[in-house]
Amino acid sequence: MKGFGNKVREKLFYIEHLLKDDAGLSVVEMILILVVIIALILIFKTQLISLVNSIFEKITSESAGI
Repeated sequence: MKGFGNKVREKLFYIEHLLKDDAGLSVVEMILILVVIIALILIFKTQLISLVNSIFEKITSESAGI
């Protein structure tokens, strides 16, 4: 799990770079992408909530053993 933080940082850096690099992207395209992401979040809201809750429960239960 040691490299997990580095991988997350790399992904966040890539996403940040992708968002800042607007070559070829118009405002309309960005808005459409955001609308699709928001729609997916709303469609899968209950599944996402249960997934996040189970992840936090597992983190909590396994951190008690440390």
